[in-house]
Amino acid sequence: MTVDVEIWTDGGCKPNPGPGGWGAILRYGEVVKELSGHDATTTNNRMELMAAISALEALKRPCTVVLHTDSEYVRNGISRWINGWVRNNWKNAAKDPVANMELWQRLLAAAKPHQVDWQWVKGHSGNPMNERADVLATTARQMLGRG
Repeated sequence: MTVDVEIWTDGGCKPNPGPGGWGAILRYGEVVKELSGHDATTTNNRMELMAAISALEALKRPCTVVLHTDSEYVRNGISRWINGWVRNNWKNAAKDPVANMELWQRLLAAAKPHQVDWQWVKGHSGNPMNERADVLATTARQMLGRG
């Protein structure tokens, strides 16, 4: 597989739920683009999803992507659980509505034009790109003025 774009994402809140931020780094050859954003009232999971969504939505043409996330929720959701949710009309195994359904639908749409390899990376383990995504997310959250 030829990789066009490599992406690293992170998101979080302090406290959870509470003010949150997300960060994403996209690398295409020698070109690097950093993205970030925040939400005054959100959750860790929503910020992790927003990082991946925003990164994929930033791509201007179909790409082969390796997306690195330290969120098992995002990686498992998109690679293991989502087909069942769609088949069951966005209900989970307990027949309850899927949490963050609108973000999962947006992520599915954002990923559709691309060939995405979803990779999990252990957070805060010294991976320089994951650490940078964490800094972007934390800085974005701190822009809300609440630490």
